[in-house]
Amino acid sequence: MVSDAMQSVIDGFRARKAARATEPPPPLDEFRATFAPGGRVFPLPDGVQAEPVELGGVPATWLRPPGASGDRVVLYVHGGGFQAGDLRSHGELAARLGAAAAAVALLPEYRLAPEHTYPAAVEDVDAVWRALRASGAPAASIALAGDSAGGGLALALAVRLRDAGEDLPAALLLLSPMLDMSASGESVVGREERDVIFTADAVRATGAAYAGDADVRDPRVSPAFAELAGLPPLLVQVGTEETLFSDGADVVERATAAGVDATLEVGEGLPHAYQTVADAPEAIAATDRGGSFLRDRFGRG
Repeated sequence: MVSDAMQSVIDGFRARKAARATEPPPPLDEFRATFAPGGRVFPLPDGVQAEPVELGGVPATWLRPPGASGDRVVLYVHGGGFQAGDLRSHGELAARLGAAAAAVALLPEYRLAPEHTYPAAVEDVDAVWRALRASGAPAASIALAGDSAGGGLALALAVRLRDAGEDLPAALLLLSPMLDMSASGESVVGREERDVIFTADAVRATGAAYAGDADVRDPRVSPAFAELAGLPPLLVQVGTEETLFSDGADVVERATAAGVDATLEVGEGLPHAYQTVADAPEAIAATDRGGSFLRDRFGRG
């Protein structure tokens, strides 16, 4: 059974999903200003220092947990359907994961759709990666992580780097990732009734808004269709109750077949991006495991 804290969030999302079926969507600026993937906005953990920075022309924030090693970086790519998300919505999760990995976290604020469609967001994340590398950070000291749309961008960046023959990050941690902009996964329809956040139509619309004029099945847009051999160690966490279950599960299956050290971790009874619910034990345990995964792989490259 899920915890009381998680169940409260699930019930709230279920009620909001039902209301959206009969109400017009809020204006985009209102959606962005109120976006809270964990049901509400959580403050940064105690003692975390937040330092604004610009890297590669992209605004970002360093999040430095107490005692974290400054020579290990979790480059955290926030979710939000490619249309929302920032330090306010995701700073707590990025900092919590950084602390679990004994690393500093870096949270870029990439350009958002629909104003900026593919390839704007992945180019911004790429620019931040390159700025980190130009500053002297070895690739093996940087891990990529992200939730939902941010998980898709993290995987897309790793594929880009591999295709270019460049040094790769130490590891990849994807939390309920959105990897298939065509929404062709079995769970998009098969688990629609179980998902308290998304409908199948919403998943399709999200992918289309990000892709813009690009083909939603282009592997550069949808890393679910990319060749996966040669990627760094990969851990994917998904909940059983989400339409995007197939995105993560299918990529882990294909990555494993391609010789990648890939693991799927399934949260029974849990919704999309459950790791964002900072006061739920399931979320804390998930980031503890994810942080341990990253911590154990820093410096191996």
